[in-house]
Amino acid sequence: MNQFNWLVVQPEIVLLTMACVVALADLFVKDEQRRLTFWLAQLSLAVVAFLQVDQLSAMMQADQLGTGLTSMYGMQKMVVADPMGRLLAVCATLTLMATLVFAQSYISTRDMLKGEFFSLSMLSLLGVLVMLSANNFLVIYLGLELMTLSLYALVALRREHAVSTEAAMKYFVLGALASGFLLYGLSMMYGATGTLDIGGTFEAIQGGLINRDVLTFGLVFIVAGLAFKLGVVPFHMWVPDVYQGAPTAVTLLIAGAPKLAAFGITIRLLHEGMNGLARDWQQMLIVLAVASLVIGNLAAIAQTNLKRLLAYSTIAQLGFMLLGLTPSVIGSNTLSAPNGYSSALFYLVTYVLTTLGTFGLIMLIARHGFEAEEIRDLAGLGKRSPWMAGVMLILMFSLAGIPPTVGFYAKLAVLQSLVTTNDPAYITLAVVAVLLSLIGAFYYLRIVKVMYFDEPTEGVAITGPAGARALLALNGAAVLALGVLPGGLMALCRDVIVKALAT
Repeated sequence: MNQFNWLVVQPEIVLLTMACVVALADLFVKDEQRRLTFWLAQLSLAVVAFLQVDQLSAMMQADQLGTGLTSMYGMQKMVVADPMGRLLAVCATLTLMATLVFAQSYISTRDMLKGEFFSLSMLSLLGVLVMLSANNFLVIYLGLELMTLSLYALVALRREHAVSTEAAMKYFVLGALASGFLLYGLSMMYGATGTLDIGGTFEAIQGGLINRDVLTFGLVFIVAGLAFKLGVVPFHMWVPDVYQGAPTAVTLLIAGAPKLAAFGITIRLLHEGMNGLARDWQQMLIVLAVASLVIGNLAAIAQTNLKRLLAYSTIAQLGFMLLGLTPSVIGSNTLSAPNGYSSALFYLVTYVLTTLGTFGLIMLIARHGFEAEEIRDLAGLGKRSPWMAGVMLILMFSLAGIPPTVGFYAKLAVLQSLVTTNDPAYITLAVVAVLLSLIGAFYYLRIVKVMYFDEPTEGVAITGPAGARALLALNGAAVLALGVLPGGLMALCRDVIVKALAT
């Protein structure tokens, strides 16, 4: 196998090159709307997405033909292109493209429509892609820092805005602490196993000649770092403050692609590298998941700020997603792992889709000098803009898990992965998750009530770019369509997970 297979990182190379081109081209753009910069960034992302889809399609076809070439390695096996990584990469790239469409009008009225916004967004995506293709501890950390440093700068892009600056400082300080946790845990793994490769770590642990206490201690720090990037309890403190303080466009950047990257490196580190320690990290994930469901849902009830409510909603939603990662080893077998992991992947992809529409709608409602951040700002939306209220209703129903939206099927898939283990503890866990989700339905339905039953506080017409409105309508339709016909996406998620577990 060619150890210098540059095709493995072809999308990343193209993205890095075009991020630099976008930054340079913006220097010569005089148009206040930055249309050239916007379209150049979108064209670049479209090319990257095409390359990713092409690689994913080739891998899936190779599997059907039985050639076995479903993964490609490069750079001395430090990076890997496999179906799971490419699927997550495609979703991350499309998420950024949609985010830029929703954000264009919003950032233009807040003195943020600059080349820095587009180039930093592309660099944060580059960090996501590097993490998703990593097969080495150093590459994971390199991608993590590239992503987070770009996001720190984006949160603070409104330098004269005190709230954004405060949010950036909190994000930076706590993010640096979490990165330190992860780096310390990875260094302990290296010290114990003598290798930085994920595959080599797996083999060393399976060999059983390593001090298990050292491994478990390092694992605690790794799980803590991953939990921070996912934003789950007790490493959730930054989420509400950063979601509220950051400009809504940047909030959507944080809420989208980085969650996909965190899922990817969680699978790579915990399953592909440390499956021999599954009994230890399973217990940790169960505690994180239940605590996130409890704290996220209960805290969201008390919120009046819409972005803070959605932040606590994110904590609860990702706690539910983590439940799908817990049935890795039941008794002495791993038969439940593909079902649980594929359900968690489906849940996360559809959650990011729903989040796109939710924050996209908030940006469409906002205007110069008005952020639309409070729940009361949605009062009477059903009268002011019936179609927009209808889309928001679909999105809220999906987050609450009400049929026929995709959120219902996603929750059902995760619960099914727990119940089919036939383990009393996991069945109890499923019951607890259902009860806590019922609590969460309250604050989603409260938003629907405010939109349709409260009187409008103002009569200003809601306008926005035609492209953003069309994308919002398409987003709502996708949430509804995937709820009615989820089979195709679920089958794809299962296929890529089965291939990831087989390598």
